[in-house]
Amino acid sequence: MTRQRRKFDTSLKLEVVRMIKEQGLSVQHVSESMSIGPSAVRRWVKQYEDEQAGQPGIGKPLTPEQQR
Repeated sequence: MTRQRRKFDTSLKLEVVRMIKEQGLSVQHVSESMSIGPSAVRRWVKQYEDEQAGQPGIGKPLTPEQQR
């Protein structure tokens, strides 16, 4: 039996990143409260930081500027 991969909407990813960056919550707290793996949350934060620095992130773009 294989596990099906969960897919997350871009707006949810941005909400999670903002909880960490703007509200100062920890990756562990956010991942536990939203039932999302901490590695995925860290990857989204890294992608967001890369996009803010003008670099292409991994995966689908999170910020509106990178989506264009």
